[in-house]
Amino acid sequence: MTDSSPDVTRSALDLLYHISRELSTAIELRSVLQRILSLSMTNIGGERGSLVVLDDSGLPVEGAIIVGTHFLEHTTQQLSETVDRGLAGWVVRNLQPVLLPDTSRDSRWLRRPDDAQEKSGAKSAICVPLLARERLVGVLTIVHQKLGFFNTEHLSLVQSIADMAGVAVMNARLYEDSQRKARVMTALAESAYALNTSLRSDHVLQRILDQTAQAMQAEDVLLGLVDETRNELVFRAATGKSAPVLLGKRIPLGQGIAGRVALDGRGVLLPVVNPTNQAHLPGVEVHSLVCAPVNAHGQIIGVLQAINSSSENMGSEALIVLTGIGSLAGVAINNAKLYEQLEVAHQRYRELFEGSIDPIFITDWKGKILEANRQANLTTGFDRAVLQRRNITSLHQLNAEKVGDNFSGIQKAGNLSYESTLSTSAGKVIPVEVYVQPIDVDGENHLQWILRDITERKNFAILQDDLISMVYHDLRSPLANVISGLDLLQSMLPEIRSDELKSVLAIATNSTDRMQRLVNSLLDIRRLEAGQPIATKEQVSPYNLVKDAVDAVQLMANGRHQVISTDLPKGLPDLTIDVDMIRRVLINLIENACKFTPTQGKVQVGATRVGNWVHMWVKDSGPGIPAADQERIFDKYTRLQTPGSPKGLGLGLAFCRLAVNAHKGKIWVVSQAHVGSQFFFTLPVADEKG
Repeated sequence: MTDSSPDVTRSALDLLYHISRELSTAIELRSVLQRILSLSMTNIGGERGSLVVLDDSGLPVEGAIIVGTHFLEHTTQQLSETVDRGLAGWVVRNLQPVLLPDTSRDSRWLRRPDDAQEKSGAKSAICVPLLARERLVGVLTIVHQKLGFFNTEHLSLVQSIADMAGVAVMNARLYEDSQRKARVMTALAESAYALNTSLRSDHVLQRILDQTAQAMQAEDVLLGLVDETRNELVFRAATGKSAPVLLGKRIPLGQGIAGRVALDGRGVLLPVVNPTNQAHLPGVEVHSLVCAPVNAHGQIIGVLQAINSSSENMGSEALIVLTGIGSLAGVAINNAKLYEQLEVAHQRYRELFEGSIDPIFITDWKGKILEANRQANLTTGFDRAVLQRRNITSLHQLNAEKVGDNFSGIQKAGNLSYESTLSTSAGKVIPVEVYVQPIDVDGENHLQWILRDITERKNFAILQDDLISMVYHDLRSPLANVISGLDLLQSMLPEIRSDELKSVLAIATNSTDRMQRLVNSLLDIRRLEAGQPIATKEQVSPYNLVKDAVDAVQLMANGRHQVISTDLPKGLPDLTIDVDMIRRVLINLIENACKFTPTQGKVQVGATRVGNWVHMWVKDSGPGIPAADQERIFDKYTRLQTPGSPKGLGLGLAFCRLAVNAHKGKIWVVSQAHVGSQFFFTLPVADEKG
């Protein structure tokens, strides 16, 4: 083997080719291992050898041992000792081949009693890893009685054989796995079919027992489910002679075989059970046992246990089969549970559907009514049979802009609401708020329409408008008389020397001004909501605008011992606005700031130019506005319902938004809890066309 001439190299190549062909003719794992060992021993000159096959975790699963020309029987324990403590173990951990000219001089060699000097003594050995697709699949060891028998040429040849053998071992393992999986899958396919033919819990549990008993040929089968509230395993179903003893029995999680499997999820196979160890199932004679977890969506929900299976059904595949049935059982139990929950949900929905105080219609995507609740029958005057022959569009006027063609707007938005009117069988027209959204009914997509009667809301809105109109018209004339009287009184008393009289007159004048602003704002709200444009605009300095607004609120601030400061940079341009209207916007915002700012607090008013707009702002130091209310506060009749907050009609900010929007500007608020709020609004500069 030391001659490296071309003839020797060609001979080695011919040898490897021959070995490759030999290995390719076998597919059964045990035959492959024996051929690899025989070919290695014959061509290297070894006297004995071993080949250990490892799984993906590096644990021995199969092997072959040869002495001379005889293959010896072995146990997995023997193979494990070799891999754990011997030279093979070092090769497995380091993935490196090893040549030992003298085993007695290397601590990696596992010395057995027959290695003693008076027996076989020291030896020469080669050990190489078997790799396939860069994965370790085994380890090959060749031994010769003569010291220094093997050299580097032998090591190179053994490694070459091992490289080919790795692929052969991998293919044999895959073949064996496929055969085992085929047997397992056949059993599981039969179980899957049987377990999924019903969704009733009692039927499902019984079929799990029947299928397990048939697959395992077991005397007793137990199904335990985890009770999370009590941290126990409860045997909910059982079959066989021990069923009366075990049914309903509870075991703490972690106790006994079933309790441990339920806790850690690792199945147990005991082909032979120690007769003295019966504590886990008192009263039951157990000779053999296999227990597997029942899983549903990655969670252990119970265990499946087969007791005293026939000997031919207690091989290594027994746990695989039972684990597979356990997984199928978990899915079946979970499906039955979901089905029952769905049934309960359907019943609850039906009760809510029929018990609703609003008319509810279920339609297809063409608007055909498929279902209607009791309130729909009462409100429309049509019975269910008549409604199911009609289209939802025949009962109310669709909002074409929102709903879109063929309900495309609903499909895009997901849910919509709009106001409409509902026509009844008696010809009555009822104002309604329509809420429509897609819903799933028994796996099919439909539309749900809720038509809420808003007659009272409409009537209330009419009353509100009538009240505002009455207040405006009934207050306007007497208020004008009061203002004229105060003006006349001031002209008749040009030099008032009494501070008390001056104060009373100032309060009266300020109060009438506030009343007049309120009346004018009510009038402006009606005009702006009706879409009337601003009739008169003029140029005004923002400095004068702010000064007039602050002066109008100063008396109120003085009464609360508050300071109003201004922040107006030089060079602000004139504004093109309805001066009286925007002055009232500023006054409203400053008054609100004073109302919400604590006594002796500070209120700031300012402005800055941004492009062709002036951004004006009013800042308070009040409690702040919740984020959910920061847009809503600009709606009519909206007030913050917080303890100690000022009362009002909720029209001030609604007027501000209408007025600013009419000037093509924007208004918004920035607020922080316990710090305060800052209201911003924008106005066009004088060189912008309004």
